[in-house]
Amino acid sequence: MFLAVGCSSGDDGPAEAAGGVPVVAKGKLTTCTHLPYPPFQFEQDGKVVGFDVSLIDLVAKNLKVEQTILDTPFETFKTGAFLNSGRCDLAAAGMTITDERKKNVDFSVPYFDATQALLATKKSGVTSLADVKSQKKKLGAQAETTGESYAKSQGFDPVAFESSDAVLNGLRTGQVDAVVIDYPVVQGWLKDKANAAEFVPGQSIDTGEQYGLSVKKGNTKLLAAIDKAIKDAKADGTYDKLYKQWIGPLPQAKS
Repeated sequence: MFLAVGCSSGDDGPAEAAGGVPVVAKGKLTTCTHLPYPPFQFEQDGKVVGFDVSLIDLVAKNLKVEQTILDTPFETFKTGAFLNSGRCDLAAAGMTITDERKKNVDFSVPYFDATQALLATKKSGVTSLADVKSQKKKLGAQAETTGESYAKSQGFDPVAFESSDAVLNGLRTGQVDAVVIDYPVVQGWLKDKANAAEFVPGQSIDTGEQYGLSVKKGNTKLLAAIDKAIKDAKADGTYDKLYKQWIGPLPQAKS
């Protein structure tokens, strides 16, 4: 499913953007993502928006093209399948940079420092992974994510859900008592009064993760354009504005 961000013109086909940067379709910068993953990318009023979307729009503007978004399975990001097949120019999905993933794709400079968090139903009474284990509660996570990997590293066999929406639904319907997922996602969910009434945030888990945007291995020109846009946005204050718009108050260290 293609979900367009803005309008573009020109014939489809391999082409170049400003500066000789290769793109898979003329006049476009095609982003692979996995929807929904608020606050990084999600649908709002029929349009895909979010922190990642806004950041990549900066890259597209510099390249004098328009961003379009392709919704794909998350596992394709780890293998680089849709990048290698020429379906997308880059991938963005709140994706943690790992050595394993670096074998298949090239990552941009880190653009977000991430932590994991526990979210539990209020009736479960748990606030930590230790509680989940000692009280023999059911734990969930999004499949193929670092949250799932972390839970497994702590001796859990979490129920795996295909998307972040499915994770939340699993918690809401009692399939699990608690979940481990990215902290910004938890914060986004809790902005909904119904969620805040039903769920409680628990343990914050600092795993030292950083998010990166990925490109096909060897695509140095596009990678350089992405890195420049990220660095410029951090230098001129645009990054902080987008952070406040989509995620919330800046971390204490940045305030």
